Amino acid sequence: MGELLSCPFCRELFTEEEGPACPECELPLVPLHSLPLSMDGRAEVAGARESTDPPEDQRLPAGYLGRGRGIGALLGVVGLGLFFAPWVELARPDEVTLSGHDLATTNAPWLFGGAIGFFLLIPLVLSRRSVAELVGVRVIGAFFPLLTVGEAAMLLLNPPSTNSYFSSGLEYCWGLYLSGIVAAVAVFVGARLGGSLKDFRDLPLETPASGPTEADQIH
Repeated sequence: MGELLSCPFCRELFTEEEGPACPECELPLVPLHSLPLSMDGRAEVAGARESTDPPEDQRLPAGYLGRGRGIGALLGVVGLGLFFAPWVELARPDEVTLSGHDLATTNAPWLFGGAIGFFLLIPLVLSRRSVAELVGVRVIGAFFPLLTVGEAAMLLLNPPSTNSYFSSGLEYCWGLYLSGIVAAVAVFVGARLGGSLKDFRDLPLETPASGPTEADQIH
């Protein structure tokens, strides 16, 4: 089959063997690919462009773990787990090891704030399914782990007083130090949720068609 020809007015299609002119419009036939889009084709292309969301608003796959989603949720799980790790060792009156949870359930209920913050951080980042949504929760995403940073700092900077007459034999454990480190990293990650708003090459987004197809031209 030869090249398809079209009437520039009625857009009827012909082959080279059918003659050089449109039998109805009596206009010379031209190659199909040389014609601009018809009014209907232009309307379809314009509608498709308007219906396409910008990259930062396009929905990401549920399993996408980039742009802080994966590491943010992981830090939330680790931070929550460290709340039950050894935070303090006491030598008097008995030798005992206490976790953050143990301290919170005795005389320091304010320590629950950091644990709740880590717990809420997990669904906060995993429920955000676009770059714009991740960027929108940066402040709260950094604030939740900041609670644990503050708690660790208060415990480390204000240990129980000791003197020649009294000593509790208190020593801080690895769980408290690691909780503070994980929380500090989580604050940094939370403040950068969503990543760059200028480069979207790492996103698994559908790329819209770059131009009209032959089917569009036929219309």
